[in-house]
Amino acid sequence: MIENEREVVFNRKVTYSSKPNHAARAAHARGEREFSKYDTTLIRPQRAKKPLYIGIAVAVVAILLVIFGLVNCMGSCDKNPNMAPDGQEVRIEIPEGSTTPAIASILYDAGIIENQKAFSDEVSRRGAASSLKSGIYVFVGGEPLNEVVDHLIAGPGQSENTFVIPEGYTLERTAQAVAAAYAGTITEEQFLAAAHDASRFQDRFSFVKDAYDNSLEGFLFPKTYEIVLGYSADDVIAQMLTQYEQEVRSLNYSYPHEQGLSDYQTLILASIIEREAASDNKVLVASVFYNRLDIDMALQSDATTAYAIGGDPTPDDLKKEGPFNTYLNKGLPPGPICSPGIASLEAACNPENTEYYYFYFKDNGQGGLDYYFSQTYEEHQAAIAG
Repeated sequence: MIENEREVVFNRKVTYSSKPNHAARAAHARGEREFSKYDTTLIRPQRAKKPLYIGIAVAVVAILLVIFGLVNCMGSCDKNPNMAPDGQEVRIEIPEGSTTPAIASILYDAGIIENQKAFSDEVSRRGAASSLKSGIYVFVGGEPLNEVVDHLIAGPGQSENTFVIPEGYTLERTAQAVAAAYAGTITEEQFLAAAHDASRFQDRFSFVKDAYDNSLEGFLFPKTYEIVLGYSADDVIAQMLTQYEQEVRSLNYSYPHEQGLSDYQTLILASIIEREAASDNKVLVASVFYNRLDIDMALQSDATTAYAIGGDPTPDDLKKEGPFNTYLNKGLPPGPICSPGIASLEAACNPENTEYYYFYFKDNGQGGLDYYFSQTYEEHQAAIAG
């Protein structure tokens, strides 16, 4: 019996947590107090350290994610969540003296445009910052951005019985505007077919007899026109040619004639000025082109190549042969590249007297362009490096 009892006692597991009596608990407490005074860092299990390159990689990924988010937001965060429903009329007022950013803000708040930067970029691309007019407008929800800009260039107060052809429109864009105004009674295809057959209008309008490629490009004068019930494509074109005939009567062609340019070549030059100049420097841009023509220097206008390819040219496009490449071909292109307004025609007839052979322009960040005119190539390169 005693052996069994001893065996049981021997096999009992004694732990600190049980603390069977006061003496044992006291001893345990003293041990804990003493043990707590020792530095045990050297005998503690060490956590595995992450390699340094992993930490750097994580940091780089985090930074890239932040940058990606900011870039993505720049393109989309300005998208308007409160666009006006398609077809809904919205009445707004553009105060006198409004800048492009101010107009963009007004249009955005009214639900007319989806993105303020896209609006400013379109105005800048067209050099139209100084052409946007103040006043009370009625826009329609869903109106394309280019038509919103057209509307602001044309000005307020247009009636439902008129349509606008802005300065710088090509035949294709004019056809689109006419088709929209005549709501299907005249199609783009019908208008373009007539506009590419200048000879059919030659008896009435003799000035189109030399039109390049039998095209009326350049002659369809930019203006506000009345919508006449029952008009055909030929009738609308005759309406525009009559306007051109009336407008150019006031021009004095003495200077371009002295430089060896015909009336048609003056129109061609005016069309390039329309695409290359701003509203306040057309005579200076005209002087650059005349100075280059005078010394048999290539005009080097990106706008002429852009017309031929239907978009902004790349450096490779400027190396491709073609009648409208004014980098490879000296002199004027064979035909106009758009319909110039009266200010561009006047500049072609009466340019500023300068010694400029170069000009350069860049976006000023406020919806407009800053121009730099130079006499020498070195000055021109310095302006570009700027």
